Amino acid sequence: MRIQLAQRAEADDLLGRSPFALLVGMLLDQQIPMEWAFTGPHTISERLGHDLTAEEIASFDPEAFTALLAAKPAVHRYPKAMAARIQQLAAYLVEHYDGKAERVWTEAADGKDALKRLLDLPGYGKQKAQIFLALLGKQLGFQPSGWREAAGPYGEEGSLRSVADVVDAETLGRVRAAKQESKRAARAK
Repeated sequence: MRIQLAQRAEADDLLGRSPFALLVGMLLDQQIPMEWAFTGPHTISERLGHDLTAEEIASFDPEAFTALLAAKPAVHRYPKAMAARIQQLAAYLVEHYDGKAERVWTEAADGKDALKRLLDLPGYGKQKAQIFLALLGKQLGFQPSGWREAAGPYGEEGSLRSVADVVDAETLGRVRAAKQESKRAARAK
């Protein structure tokens, strides 16, 4: 299955071939539209002139990396904070996984272990980790025992709760509508 989170072919292609780019896109997916977040790794790669790697990003001068993210159009609404988070994520991956992002999940014993490994990543709280695990299971075929349970409600078959359920423009619209309805229901309580 082809990733379609950025809704731009070249950005989605990068997400599909680079586990690090996919982790960075998920990290960026907060307080901005999903497509903007998942286009971020491609924008960074374009500015670097090649695909981003954990090793390069971890060793990048922090001020220069912030400037790279802040250049117009900015990669995120909060380029300075997100530059620091991306560099923390990259450094963690270099230290614990030799820079190989996919090892976070491919070496996990089961879904529960994969979730724990995702939770250990800088910038990944419970919800983000569960959504990413659901994305791996639903769209990338990573389905160790217990993955749906570990992903919580995001792992449910047929759900329309998160990026894990976005496979085209139509499902993007349906996920957005479901999120808006959920927010309305929460405000009504």
